[in-house]
Amino acid sequence: MTPATIFELRDFAIRFGDFQAVTALDLHVDRGETVAVVGESGSGKSVSVLGALNLLPPGSEISGVRRFAQRDLGALPRGEWNALRGGRIGFVFQEPMTSLNPLHTVGKQLKETLRLHQGLRGGEATRRSRELLERVRLPRVDDMLTARPHQLSGGQRQRVMIAMAIANAPELLIADEPTTALDVTVQREILTLLDELRREQGMGVILISHDLNLVQCHADRVVVMKSGAVVETAATATLFASPQRAYSRELIAAVPEGHPPAIAGDAPVLLETQALSVNFARAKPLLGRRPPPFVALEPLSFSLRQGETLGVVGESGSGKSTLAFALLRLLTANGRITFDGERLDTLQGRALRQRRHQFQIVFQDPYGSLSPRMPVADIVSEGLRFHQPDLTPERIEAQVSEVLAEVGLPANCGDRYPHEFSGGQRQRIAIARALILRPRMLVLDEPTSALDRTVQKQLIQLLRDLQTRHGISYLFISHDLAVVRAMSHRVMVLKNGKLVECGDIEAVFQAPQSSHTRELIQAAYV
Repeated sequence: MTPATIFELRDFAIRFGDFQAVTALDLHVDRGETVAVVGESGSGKSVSVLGALNLLPPGSEISGVRRFAQRDLGALPRGEWNALRGGRIGFVFQEPMTSLNPLHTVGKQLKETLRLHQGLRGGEATRRSRELLERVRLPRVDDMLTARPHQLSGGQRQRVMIAMAIANAPELLIADEPTTALDVTVQREILTLLDELRREQGMGVILISHDLNLVQCHADRVVVMKSGAVVETAATATLFASPQRAYSRELIAAVPEGHPPAIAGDAPVLLETQALSVNFARAKPLLGRRPPPFVALEPLSFSLRQGETLGVVGESGSGKSTLAFALLRLLTANGRITFDGERLDTLQGRALRQRRHQFQIVFQDPYGSLSPRMPVADIVSEGLRFHQPDLTPERIEAQVSEVLAEVGLPANCGDRYPHEFSGGQRQRIAIARALILRPRMLVLDEPTSALDRTVQKQLIQLLRDLQTRHGISYLFISHDLAVVRAMSHRVMVLKNGKLVECGDIEAVFQAPQSSHTRELIQAAYV
């Protein structure tokens, strides 16, 4: 380990019982350097850094050399780990909703890390917290400080995690899919910010990502992993210009392409909204009047035909997920919602529950939406057992195996639990849970955000095949414009809860009418 090297793994291995998760991994990061770790879901990217920092559950076996700033982490006393993690080593986890405390405000959680590592309290901690939120480009900073995680969008939660990670000027920052839930413009801003911090502070960065466009723009070196082992390591420019391994070439070539299946000329309208809007009441202060409600979604009217995919894009916090939850009656909204000729907005109780199998959702955060206490087979079959209580156990088991195979998971994984899967594999479990009911409409909220590019292509093809076979309609919410273009017939662009543009997918991409749409497209295709 040279003086310039801040972090090193040598002959590093991780085993869970009989399963070898990581084999003989060699990796080092120099001060001021960004090293990207890429590979398909389950390749060992995240588990390697979690194991290096003693963040794996009991029962895992770790071997090999791991050093930070010339110190042997394998011999580090237990009492020193908390000072190291969050202090000299910052960590941006892949799933912010499960990393943030749901009971505490954003401000309290930021102040906690400042108090533990810097001893800041009171007004000084509040001032520094405000500075950190502004640094990661969050709007309405004072509102953010008093908000709890569930009140923020996925992208806003991700930026809060980044603010906490950089709060104590770490020497090493491990960013595990730091831009997963962020729109393309904010992705660039956040990684540009991390580049600035790296240069200013001489900070080393490990960037774990499936987004090779961002890796190509922001990493100095790239480590390619597959099945727990390193396939290739090279300088970024060298790897992308002339990859030496077939797997590396496959990753680089895996870009979303193609078009969705054609819609039948006589396809009926399945979903229609008229003046759909969502307002959130603000807390009443101790003295004075209650402030006006926060307008999360301004009145919006659109339709979705049978077998059609409508893409929804926009910045984090623009109202994309709010729209989805309002359509599915998962939050209170105003306006008219008609599904298959029936007023959905007026249904209540049992009548609404009986209709839910026809419209399902895949949530943005797969880990937060899967019960950690239930095996995969029970998670996937839960809705089926509720809506079809007369099915025999044998028939349920057969349908679970069938749908797991459809989303690319082995049928024998039903006895395992969510924490035993990678982020991308958990996303496929969530999709299987929704598909098993054979809904007529499926809301996909960032379904490819945790998937590597090769699996993205597989998932896109799977969704197209399902659409062709079953005539299913999709509301496809994503910040990845390349995926939206490959999946959608039409696209809606939202900004600050307002509809700024809607039209045929190719017409919008080739000749956007809104300056905001042009900005999104330019950021995505730089």
